[in-house]
Amino acid sequence: MEHGVPAVAAALAQAAATALTYTKASNPMTMYGLILAGGSGTRLWPHSRKGRPKQFLSLGGGPTMLQETASRVLPLIPPERIIVATGAAYADLVAEQLPEVPRENLLIEPMGRGTAPCIGLAALQLLRRDPEAVMAVLSADHRVERPDLFCAQLALGERMAEQGHLVTLGITPDEPATGYGYIERGEPIASDGDKTVYAVRRFVEKPDLATATDYVASGSFVWNAGMFVWRADRIVAELERHRPQVAAALAAIDRAAGTPEADAAMAAIWPGIEEVAIDVAVMERTDRAVVIPSDIGWSDVGDWAALAEVLPRDTAGNALVGKTLTIDTRNTLIYGNGRLVATIGLDDLVIVDTHDVLLICPRERAQDVKAMVAAIRSQHGELS
Repeated sequence: MEHGVPAVAAALAQAAATALTYTKASNPMTMYGLILAGGSGTRLWPHSRKGRPKQFLSLGGGPTMLQETASRVLPLIPPERIIVATGAAYADLVAEQLPEVPRENLLIEPMGRGTAPCIGLAALQLLRRDPEAVMAVLSADHRVERPDLFCAQLALGERMAEQGHLVTLGITPDEPATGYGYIERGEPIASDGDKTVYAVRRFVEKPDLATATDYVASGSFVWNAGMFVWRADRIVAELERHRPQVAAALAAIDRAAGTPEADAAMAAIWPGIEEVAIDVAVMERTDRAVVIPSDIGWSDVGDWAALAEVLPRDTAGNALVGKTLTIDTRNTLIYGNGRLVATIGLDDLVIVDTHDVLLICPRERAQDVKAMVAAIRSQHGELS
């Protein structure tokens, strides 16, 4: 059973209230949240499908990932200031799962064009609503185990954004992961208690293991989680400077907003916009980027092995969802679908049972699920 935002958030908001000293009545927050809810989530196939990707799924019972994302920012951002960007195929799912978010707050993309056009168009829409708007950009398919600290980091990010900085939350690494980009921090430029804001020295693409090991050992690098805070007018200005053709196309779409030509303008212009990530379009080029290192218990749940790390585990290291029975089974994820999944003498496996597919693979091969999806599509077509 899926849950609405208020029910999901009630306990979180109450527990966080005493810790979140930034919610002072004399200085109310005015941040908006842009939740990016596109993407197909193929690495969590076969549970995640094109028709219902992982952001719309509950991965451990309880709220979906989209609902969790909206819930964790409620101490700062009420539903009426949450904007959700998604594809046309998922608009009804968003409305169903986030009924408290006004339908007019959905930004519907005809097709994916990367994060830069999506963020830029959302910023333009916000500026018509609030010329002083500060926006936090978040992904709908991330897990955060310390939401109180996360909100505190966002609040610090808002204060830095109001000074004209482009803020990114960098995740303090706990291992030399090769699946993430990295951010090298420069000199400290501000602090708030035990939280420090640093200038960004450079963004680095996904490294090999040896390089990642050096990065983590240096203490100067954080993972690039794609979470940002900035003034809407600032990011629009940066796009105009660094990607003027993208900015011009977005401005043309925005000029038609609210007119009978709005849908036609989107249909005509959007497909021709350059497909580009905000990191490439702006963050790697700007001199305004700053980073807040964040130890918030973050995971992008990028594959089944990553999900196993964030789910509760038994004394043998197994993460078990659904009806299961294990004998001499260790370090294994079993994700059931109603029927009993029984195992004997297994170690370090992923087992996912759905209505039409049974997936079994070593945990260390979990990232190869994406290749399996591509092979199935080429041989059998899309599985619904």
